[in-house]
Amino acid sequence: MVRVLVIGYGNPSRRDDGVGLVVVNGLRERLGRPPLVDNDDGFGELGGKADTLFLQQLNPELAETLADYDQVWFVDAHLGAQPELVRRARLAPNVDPALVSHHFKPEALLALADQLYGHAPEAELISVLGQDFDFGEQLSPITATGAQQVVDALWLAIMDEASRRMTR
Repeated sequence: MVRVLVIGYGNPSRRDDGVGLVVVNGLRERLGRPPLVDNDDGFGELGGKADTLFLQQLNPELAETLADYDQVWFVDAHLGAQPELVRRARLAPNVDPALVSHHFKPEALLALADQLYGHAPEAELISVLGQDFDFGEQLSPITATGAQQVVDALWLAIMDEASRRMTR
């Protein structure tokens, strides 16, 4: 059984920085699950074929969770220095020597999962262009468009994984 995990992260009180939560909740709706609200991060529901989490920031303890999955997608916002609306990058385990805990990177989590638990999943970072990081909870229109594109793409990827499992 192939297991997949989508991890959105950021600060939903800073408008476009909350795009990870919007994507996670869009997927949860398609999976027939209630949205994550308030302090619910999704950890209590892990264990399925397709799971979701939302975190304010990535932390080292997440490495243990990652080791249980075959594919993980990280979803976050990026600044306008990168012009594309949605940017996708394959990730490989890598430890950054200048690492500080409040800037923990997905690649470092993959390296920890591999070193501590003997398995790092395939991983990809999907980032959506953010334009407004002021206080508030609504996404800017362009970021909302990007979030919907990511939900659609991840849903297709999850369904593709399910289809491949059924034909094996």
